[in-house]
Amino acid sequence: MEATVQPVVRSTGKRRYRRADEKRQIVSATLPDLDSLDPAALKALVVGLHAHIEHLKLVIAKLRRTQFGRKSEKVARQIEQLELQLEGLQAIRTVQVQHTEKEPSTKAARSSVTKRRTLPAHLRREVHTHLPEQKDCPECGGILRKLGEDIAEMLDYIPASFLVIRHVRPKLSCARCALIVQAPAPTRPVDRGMAGPGLLAHVLTAKFSDHLPLYRQSQIYAREGVDLDRSTLARWVGETSHLLEPLVEALRRYVMKTDKLHGDDTPLPVLAPGNGKTKTGRFWTYVRDSRPAGDNTPPAVWFTYSPDRKGEHPQRHLADFRGILQADAYSGFNKLYQDGSIQEAPCMAHIRRKFYDLMEAHQSPIATEAVERIAALYQIEREIRGRSPGQRREVRNARARSQIESMHNWLQASLSKLPRKSETATAIHYALARWNALLRYLDDGRIELDNTAAERALRAVVVGRKNYLFAGSDSGGERAAIFYSLIGSAKLNGLDPEAYLRYVLTCVADHPITRIEELLPWNAAPNLSAANRPAA
Repeated sequence: MEATVQPVVRSTGKRRYRRADEKRQIVSATLPDLDSLDPAALKALVVGLHAHIEHLKLVIAKLRRTQFGRKSEKVARQIEQLELQLEGLQAIRTVQVQHTEKEPSTKAARSSVTKRRTLPAHLRREVHTHLPEQKDCPECGGILRKLGEDIAEMLDYIPASFLVIRHVRPKLSCARCALIVQAPAPTRPVDRGMAGPGLLAHVLTAKFSDHLPLYRQSQIYAREGVDLDRSTLARWVGETSHLLEPLVEALRRYVMKTDKLHGDDTPLPVLAPGNGKTKTGRFWTYVRDSRPAGDNTPPAVWFTYSPDRKGEHPQRHLADFRGILQADAYSGFNKLYQDGSIQEAPCMAHIRRKFYDLMEAHQSPIATEAVERIAALYQIEREIRGRSPGQRREVRNARARSQIESMHNWLQASLSKLPRKSETATAIHYALARWNALLRYLDDGRIELDNTAAERALRAVVVGRKNYLFAGSDSGGERAAIFYSLIGSAKLNGLDPEAYLRYVLTCVADHPITRIEELLPWNAAPNLSAANRPAA
């Protein structure tokens, strides 16, 4: 029977035709004459097709995860849906309980009400005392005396509000010589600007920590009757970044003054001047955080921006650094390792990710076992987190070294059984190429098994990128790096970034440049309580 032609009408008006036998024709056109091939050629053809199928399955799995998320993310969304259902059921239950209590109350009905949690003690209390309307006893007219009181607390919210601070400087003149005396004008964070430090801190935190673009902030402020257009907010961001440049330079010096550093980068779409299209810039992050190795030195992160991903950028960033660099396999770092002044410490998470992708794509037994072996190494790391470098080294050599050596032998043995161009072989080659550098963590307790410290720091950029889509210019990327550095470092030290920025912007203009380190997050922490008080 001849194949029937089925027209498929699209909304664009174009017609596409599908023939039932076209797929067979395409496949037969791409294959050689199988009857003419010898067994060796047939075997090579099958191996090549198997490798190609494996590659396509991996690509499809990656694309599906890109579109729909990982299984863990799907589970998270399912949990969110269940929580919404639970909220609805709880609301219905509350109404039913209230309806029951309106009837003659019973002990069983009252006991069914969920006990309320105690509200935090640090919240400001506003006391409303409700006195009875009667001044005397409604039964006999006697004098009422206080017997006790019932107290019930209710949590309320007062929307953030604007406040106008009026600075008044009286002019005084001498009655004898007519000399005029007046206090100097207070310094403003933004030169000749009307924004106070609290408003600036709020705008910056909303944009670079809560990922709220300026045009949305402008709309929110308009609802409160304050007209702050996006251009005004953008100008404040630019001028504030210039004001904070010395502080971020001090932060950079501190981050680089260590013997172990985490480094990573992520792309940032940037509007190219002239043509309205976007190019790809890069955010680089360097994290100093040795708390997992029992070091209580304050952690910090420094961000910087570059218009491209050339290797000259990290080489310039780390020109004065000496020590261990935990990073991915980006080739731009390779030149840094050549003279031995910087030692490479690769990321096991990147190795695991390649095997995990294969496991998710087509349940590869080799990939599954690799993920399980790596999980055992991470279990050891969880147990020794926070211990001293010496203790970590001792435990790793006692428990992890044998597992690492066994895994290395197993990977080599597995590789010999795989086609050279298969995706699984590629993942194994990636791991083995970094194996000697990976072994360094066994003998140095300062080194981590992976580079998640830097990857966590970049999450703020990744989330923000989904909201503002692209930076307006290279200078916009440079400004963003300043605020990501300060906000990220404040969070690493357990500080509220808005309170920290408010404090810094209150005093940075008058602070001696030779003591700028005093405004770094861990040094400013004792003074943040004053910054949280509303201005008088």
